[in-house]
Amino acid sequence: MTVRYERDEPVSEPETPILDETVLADLGASVNDDRSFVVELIEAFLSDGAQQVTAIDAAHAAGDAEALVRPAHTLKSSSATVGAMRLSATARDLEMRGRSGALPDDTAARVERLHADWNASSEALRTWVSGGER
Repeated sequence: MTVRYERDEPVSEPETPILDETVLADLGASVNDDRSFVVELIEAFLSDGAQQVTAIDAAHAAGDAEALVRPAHTLKSSSATVGAMRLSATARDLEMRGRSGALPDDTAARVERLHADWNASSEALRTWVSGGER
């Protein structure tokens, strides 16, 4: 017998890594270890991701659940592509809230969490690009 436990919330962010470097390693391997390509992809993500965060802020400020879906979906997917797994999980949560058609009262806290995850992910990716230690 399989017992399945349901969570009220998605997997807790501390359980999800800020940056999963194995994703970046796999991405690099898929392009014949062309690090410059991976760096360009990360730089594009950092530029576009900032725009998605701004769009999420605008949708939340307007209380527009429908307008939240697209930038949250885009950020979820692009974050996962570059290994920013915690950010991807938070963006997914916001996407699902938008798809529900109404924004729960605690959505502001989730948007704040998104900002924290964006900042941490951006820093981790910039460190990876520079070849530095975290």
